Amino acid sequence: MDLKTALLSSEKFAQHRPPSGHPESPARITEVLPKLREDFLDSVLWIEPTTASETWIERVHTPQYVEKVKKTQKCPMVLLDGGDTFAHGPSYEVALLAVGAALTAVDKVMSHEIKNAFCLVRPPGHHALANAAMGFCLFNTVAIAARYALEKHGLKRIFIIDWDVHHGNGTQDIFYEDPHVFYVSLHQFPHYPGTGKTSEIGKGEGEGYTLNLCMPRGASDKDYEKAFYEKILPAIDRFKPELIFISAGFDGHKDDPLGEIYLTEKGFETMTQLVKNAAERHCQGKIISVLEGGYNTESLYRSIKSHVKVLSN
Repeated sequence: MDLKTALLSSEKFAQHRPPSGHPESPARITEVLPKLREDFLDSVLWIEPTTASETWIERVHTPQYVEKVKKTQKCPMVLLDGGDTFAHGPSYEVALLAVGAALTAVDKVMSHEIKNAFCLVRPPGHHALANAAMGFCLFNTVAIAARYALEKHGLKRIFIIDWDVHHGNGTQDIFYEDPHVFYVSLHQFPHYPGTGKTSEIGKGEGEGYTLNLCMPRGASDKDYEKAFYEKILPAIDRFKPELIFISAGFDGHKDDPLGEIYLTEKGFETMTQLVKNAAERHCQGKIISVLEGGYNTESLYRSIKSHVKVLSN
């Protein structure tokens, strides 16, 4: 039987509402989800996620930090970091729902109920540190899902590819000394948050399991493809992962307001195909992709459409 791709999302993701004018807006769900439902109505399995338990959140985040976010449920609007990460009434539950989507995807991919998954969730996660919110992110969804796969499903080798235009400093930090999780990031450099130099390669037992590819302003589809062939695919082939996560930020698109990278839908399509081929070589095609950035809703929609098309073919 041919297994389907799952798309996990919910209209509830629009309930997290940073202040008006904030780039990480509910429109990222309200304008994108209905179009994708139309495009992939029968070709993917649609799953409504359920919230993750705090137990799994606390396998990555400190109890004190989780409590801090939880307390915002009683607040009109709270700034959680020094810059731009807000939470209010529903935000905590919405962030738990994002994690829940990724954990459900892990369970269903590992039990061979689906072949791979895309989680259309918000808020994003890859900047969230163990003890702090950062860069629009409350909980580090991909890091929690990777920890869950290691602990609940007994995996030993997980590969995370982060192609968001910004470096996923939170994910890197969480697994920096862990040889079971290989983290690779391609990101515009120098750019927010300023981390992700090529010299950052992990430490202790995790040394050699972090790979940062600093992409110059104006980098194109071809530049990213070259980085895949020269650095990322050889790293995957050496590591032989049992599961691949994609921190799928689409803010590297040429039309995105927060980056200066010139990727197109075709570029995201190519990268997805290369990851898919590698996953087929090493882990029976097991991929879980989770939305990170992407702030022009039109280019976000087109990029996700290209991405899901490749995953579901």
